[in-house]
Amino acid sequence: MKKVIILLTITLTVFSCKVKEKPEFLRLENIKVLESTSDNVTLAADAFFLNPNDIGGELKSDGIKVFVNDNEMATVSSESFKVPAKKEFSIPLKAKIPADRIFSGKNIGGLIGGLLSKKLKVQYKGNIKYKTLGFTYTYDIDKTEDVKIKL
Repeated sequence: MKKVIILLTITLTVFSCKVKEKPEFLRLENIKVLESTSDNVTLAADAFFLNPNDIGGELKSDGIKVFVNDNEMATVSSESFKVPAKKEFSIPLKAKIPADRIFSGKNIGGLIGGLLSKKLKVQYKGNIKYKTLGFTYTYDIDKTEDVKIKL
């Protein structure tokens, strides 16, 4: 009898947990230039999600491309990130871009426009994968924002 009660309790606990719902992608915020030197420009952003599940999981960015002034400059990948249950959370994204790629000959218009306005058009585009208990879901990320640069 004890074994049946324990088995029923475990079964009810497992089946009452929501695990088939994907965390909801809320927004991409805080796109900014962390550092700008004559050699590199370091960009950062935060991807925000809400996990409605009773059980956490893992998120991993999978080759998010960074475009500056409509030219591909870098690819962002991160290590797996633990997802808390029933909470909003964010994943930090960071990319280091060689300055000569931003201000290359094919992007001379972007150089002149960027220097005059002290702004760059930055776009993050790619996928973030969520995994929990054998369930996988891929999020498409496509966010563009004008960011200020300090020279």
